[in-house]
Amino acid sequence: MLLAAAPQQGPPPWTFLITMGLVFAMFYFLLIRPQQKERKEREKMLASVKSGDRVVTQGGILGTVTNVKERTVIVRVADNVKIEVLKSALTSVLKPDEEPKG
Repeated sequence: MLLAAAPQQGPPPWTFLITMGLVFAMFYFLLIRPQQKERKEREKMLASVKSGDRVVTQGGILGTVTNVKERTVIVRVADNVKIEVLKSALTSVLKPDEEPKG
């Protein structure tokens, strides 16, 4: 006697598409979107740097901006001591009464 093989029952094919869509949505809202928002805020901060702003560099140097160029800024770190720093090396612009974090 020959037994007929029962057809394999699996999940419907559209469930895979829904699952992949949910995974993509999670990646977008948890990783991609916050990173884009942070990048836009950083670009806005770098574009708004002006003379007189107190800044902190990636190396931890605190100073006051004395001159803004296209890609760099001149930062006064002490009396008669000025350094030229790339704008991309700035991590934050401090408010007049704000102390650096860290």
